[in-house]
Amino acid sequence: MTVKLKNDRDFIEIANVAVDMFHSKKEELIPILMKVNQEIGFIPKEAMEQISSRLHLPQSQLYSVATFYHMFFTRQTGRHVIKFCESAPCHVVGGREVFDTLKKELEIEPGETSSDGKWTLITTSCLGVCGVGPVIVVDEDIYGNITPNQIPDILEKYE
Repeated sequence: MTVKLKNDRDFIEIANVAVDMFHSKKEELIPILMKVNQEIGFIPKEAMEQISSRLHLPQSQLYSVATFYHMFFTRQTGRHVIKFCESAPCHVVGGREVFDTLKKELEIEPGETSSDGKWTLITTSCLGVCGVGPVIVVDEDIYGNITPNQIPDILEKYE
């Protein structure tokens, strides 16, 4: 599990380590952002500013990349992130019912984090495992062929 830091200096230091790890190369922007996202759990403004400065890239470019890819977060997430596949293959095999149950159990909508900070729910167009839809991913754990009845048991596995 990712440790959430509160200190701006920690964010800047993690950004510096990531940039150094990839030798300050602009071409390594995605791996740099990935490392920061992995270490902090999201890419805070302070880290983006530091990466922008170190790589001599406009902040708008970093923000564009960070918001384009669903693997990056630009704001703090819950301890566990649930990705729900809303693609057609998952939808036609019961995805809508699974999604409705998921929202009801979590008491949040897509893009929101639960009030206790435990869950963040996001939707994505494809998780790449269409043969086992409907699919959700909790952190790095993939659950396929799920039914609405399985949702409470899946959620119960996470502290």
